[in-house]
Amino acid sequence: MQTHNISEQNSILNTFIAEIRSVTQQKDRMRFRRNIERIGEILGYEMSKVLKYAPSEVETPLGFCQMEQPQNEIVLCSILRAGVPLHHGLLNYFDHAENAFISAYRQHQKQPESFEILVEYLACPNLEGKTLILADPMLATGQSLVATFEALMPFGKPKEVHLVCAIGAQQGIDFIAKYFDSSTHLWIASVDQELNDKGYIIPGLGDAGDLAYGEKLQQ
Repeated sequence: MQTHNISEQNSILNTFIAEIRSVTQQKDRMRFRRNIERIGEILGYEMSKVLKYAPSEVETPLGFCQMEQPQNEIVLCSILRAGVPLHHGLLNYFDHAENAFISAYRQHQKQPESFEILVEYLACPNLEGKTLILADPMLATGQSLVATFEALMPFGKPKEVHLVCAIGAQQGIDFIAKYFDSSTHLWIASVDQELNDKGYIIPGLGDAGDLAYGEKLQQ
């Protein structure tokens, strides 16, 4: 798996990451969602640099222009519910993409640190030979990305896979690197080094779904 940590080079992305982490800024749900969306736009732009391009002719009011245009058939899949703002950001740039949606959540056992990933909802087009973008804002243990990818496999084998995350833990990155092959790309805005005993990223930002859409009763 090829990892692209965009925060390794300073850019305006730093501001959006700082704001989604800030306990003060997090009180504004609209701004939190918009910052996740903007992070998706930046990651989508960076990802676009490795897509396949071919020349095409564009007619202008004054003549014709040769342009290189992306040729990938993209399917954009986000993990509900936290992935929706990230999905919007990517869709702003890949507006012709087909779309898939999948739910995945942690079902905790008796011990808080013990859980399994349950997938209960899936809507997906044909993936055969296409470019799959799988978006999840938080890459903690990595189990959600693996579980959702496996749930998508009955819909066809993608030609290439791109994983897009806002914040991830190194442990989760190491976990999915053992699962996804060397042709898979991970595009991530920031990498933290720790998980706590409940599998949450430290320092992270908390629960992205709750911050975007309000706290849930289920734990």
